[in-house]
Amino acid sequence: QVQLVESGGGLVQAGGSLRLSCAASKSIFSMNAIAWYHQAPGNQREFVARIDSDGVSKYGDSVKGRFTISTDTSKNTGYLQMNSLKPEDTGVYYCNANFGNVGSRWGQGIQVTVSS
Repeated sequence: QVQLVESGGGLVQAGGSLRLSCAASKSIFSMNAIAWYHQAPGNQREFVARIDSDGVSKYGDSVKGRFTISTDTSKNTGYLQMNSLKPEDTGVYYCNANFGNVGSRWGQGIQVTVSS
């Protein structure tokens, strides 16, 4: 079955950038929509961004103007470009993608740490 593999996390200083990737393990199954969620230490999981099958994107208030969500159809991969990172962005990021009849899948989660 299709799986989502996340990569691109790490440790950066405030003001830095990271680019997270969310790649489907099998190209047979096409992503219809992708969303990203953030879970800060001790907090609930929060919505970050999403992009639908028509390319329409939406962002959480805390990341507007700083993060950009995108997809590469040829690679069956979703991305989250994270700029001007803040310590508050620290936490685990999860991607979620819909594959039509196959259903939805979650990525394994990836750690992002932003130091002051």
